[in-house]
This record gives sequence, C-alpha cells and structure tokens, in this order.
Amino acid sequence: MALSQAAYQAEKALGHGDNAVTAQDVTNPANDREKYGDPNETMKALAWMGKNDVQIVECPKPKVIEDRDVILKITGSTVCGSDLHLLHGSVVELAKGDILGHEFCGVVDDMGSAVKGLQKGDRVVASFQIACGDCLYCKKKLSSQCARTNSNNIENAMYGGRTAGMFGYSHFTGGFAGGQAEYTRVPFGDVNLLKLPDDVPDEKGLFLSDVVPTSWNCVVDTGVKEGDVVAIWGAGPIGQMAADFSFMNGAKRVIVIDSNWRLDWMKERYPKVETIDYSQLKGTKAVVSKLKEMVDGHGPDVALECVAGEYPKGWFHTAQIALGLETDTSEILNEMIEGVKNYGRVGITGVYVGYTNNFNIGSLMERGIRFIGNGQAPVHFYWEDLLKKIQSGEIDPLKMVSHRVKVDQLDKVYEKFEKKADGMQKVFVETRFSQPACAGSPPLTEY
Repeated sequence: MALSQAAYQAEKALGHGDNAVTAQDVTNPANDREKYGDPNETMKALAWMGKNDVQIVECPKPKVIEDRDVILKITGSTVCGSDLHLLHGSVVELAKGDILGHEFCGVVDDMGSAVKGLQKGDRVVASFQIACGDCLYCKKKLSSQCARTNSNNIENAMYGGRTAGMFGYSHFTGGFAGGQAEYTRVPFGDVNLLKLPDDVPDEKGLFLSDVVPTSWNCVVDTGVKEGDVVAIWGAGPIGQMAADFSFMNGAKRVIVIDSNWRLDWMKERYPKVETIDYSQLKGTKAVVSKLKEMVDGHGPDVALECVAGEYPKGWFHTAQIALGLETDTSEILNEMIEGVKNYGRVGITGVYVGYTNNFNIGSLMERGIRFIGNGQAPVHFYWEDLLKKIQSGEIDPLKMVSHRVKVDQLDKVYEKFEKKADGMQKVFVETRFSQPACAGSPPLTEY
C-alpha cells in the first residue's frame, strides 16, 4: 500500500467526497439485494474472495438504480493483464465478493427513463471507465479523467487527484461491479456505451472496451511518427497491438522485449517485428546494451512500456516490494530511459499503482528524455474512429485472441492466465446470451 497505514485509515475515515453523481461501491448486488439487486433473478459472476483467490458466485442480477442506468446482458468479456494486479491484491480497497471485469459488450436488457439514443436489444460495447459526459474532462472526451464518477478519497490522497470510475477495479476506482458476469449495470449508459454495427461481431467489438484504445493511445500519445524505431516492453495483447499500431503510424522498425513462448507468438503473427529475449542476456544493463547494438549505437527513438510495475526482475526490488517499501519496481522504467537515444520518448501504459525507488531521474533530465504517463486511455476520444478501422479490416483484434471460454470457468482461466499456461494470450468469454462464434474465433476450450 502506497500510503502509510495511519494515513490510509485517516483518509478512509473522511468518507467519500461530495462530487459523486452515481451510485458507487456497489461491487456486488448481493451486498444489498433490496437496493441494488433484482429480487427475481440471479446470475453467475466472477468475484474476488481474497489474495490470489477468485471464485464463480451466484448473486442477484443488477437492477436500474438511477434514471440513466442501462442493464446489459453480457455477450462477451475478457481477462486483462491488469486484472492480475487485483488477483494479487496489489490494488487497495478490494473487498471480498467484489465482481471483477472491466472489458465487456452486450445487449441492452433494461434502462432508466432518462437514457437517450438506446433501445432494448441494441448491441453495444462499454468503455472500461465510467464518464458523466458533462464535466471539464468529459466535454473534451477525456473520459478516463471524469471528475464526477469516482469520489474515492484514498485515490485523491495518493495521486493528488481522482480518475474516472472504472468497472470491476476495486473501490479505489469507485466500486462499480464489473462485467465478468452475465449482467452488468452501466451508469450513464447513453455516454458509456457504443453501438456495434452488424458487420462487427462481438469477438472484435468487445476489445474497443479497453485493449484496442489503450494500445492506440500508448502509441499516439507517446508520439510515434514516420521513420521511428520503437522498442516495446511486453509481448502480451497490449504489446502486440502497440506493435501493429506503431507500424500504422509510420515506424520503420519495432523491437519487442519479453521472454518465453510469447515471443514465438509475436514472430508468428507479427512477422515484421524484431525480438529480444531478455532471459537469454546476462548483466543488469544487458537489455540497454542490446538495444544500442541493434540501433546504430544510440538506441531506439521511442520506448513503450506494456508490462506493469508489479513484476521485479532482481532480488533487490523483490525485497523492497515484499517489505512494503515500494509498490512498483523501476527496473523496466530505467531500461527504457537508458535504452532510448538522447531526446527519446518513453511512454508508460502498463499499470503502476503507487511509488517506486531507485528511479534514474538523472538520465531523464540530463539526456532530455520525454517521459510520458499515458494514463488510463480516454476510450471515448478514440473508439468511434477505431470502430471504423475494425469495420474496414485495418485493425483485426482477433490476431491477439488465443482462447474462447465460458464465463462459469473464469476462475480456472485466471489460473491459466496467471501462469502464462496453455499458450493463453487474450481470451473471449462467452455467456448464455452470446451469439454463435464468428469466423476466425478460436474454438471453445473447456477447463
């Protein structure tokens, strides 16, 4: 936890701010069935039950609470690498029974009286963040920074400001029940849902919820341009899409750093990409040296972080995290800063939740490095344009999807995903409401 225990408890005692405009901390309708749950119907959902423990639970279907709520029948969801930070208990303000999942699509099942532009039966995808549509940030479509949908004072104390509410990502981001379930309540549904046209199946439209806009934002916000050499840390789904999008934005070379079979997957599906297996290199500066060697002795123009700060490579940061002396390791950040050429750009998209030690601020300053926190991508800013790119075939999200699974087996999927087992990359999670698989979808895997 980034705050001291005393500071954390002091902030928690203050309660929530006055700026909230939607019901929050409803991470499971079973917590107050009369207020939040449908008395006549239950559903299956994946719930966090403690550190490294997620389980399928039976709980009430959510109901309309506010007049701009939309209740979705979930037809597709997925598991994100950032969900593992929740699994590990690395994000504060999780509670037993919280329903997880921030990427989902579905069909409108019910809605409040003030919802505009939607009808029952509409196919839609949800943005992973919850925006009000009216505040300073929302008017600029910077939906990830909505000033009115997350009143959590702990986040405010840690970061010096709040971000938008998010689905399925703890009370730290508002306490909204997630979409790894059969139904989900979407506040401000007419703002936070995008209609999917008939020519975009759920297996592609789903990923407009997070991974596609997040990868796009990583690339364009860091300023990848014509002729750049780009290095990407992480060969997971975000890294894969970022590689694709770097080429789309003019990069002449893309180098991906990772280890194990994920690099083989990358080589197979993204043949233009060059790779570095860091596990085969020796020395603390080995990745930096290899990049300099590969790129004219100076290093790449751009470095993109698509891994996250929870995973230390050496014993020193492992010990610091275990002792609570930091929440995130600076090892990859330092590799990026030192690895790019002078006046290079470094973009941070992998999740960092608090503080880090031993950060090479000297190299950042002295060599003129542009260090960019890409933030939680403002989905609303990009998703209409990205939808058109999916329609045209310019973007194919199915390239990163390795598995199709059932929602009631998500606890087993988390276990596989955590262990990087079974060749698992991105998954498509079907429910009893899903349509038959589209062309190109992986076959159903039973666990």
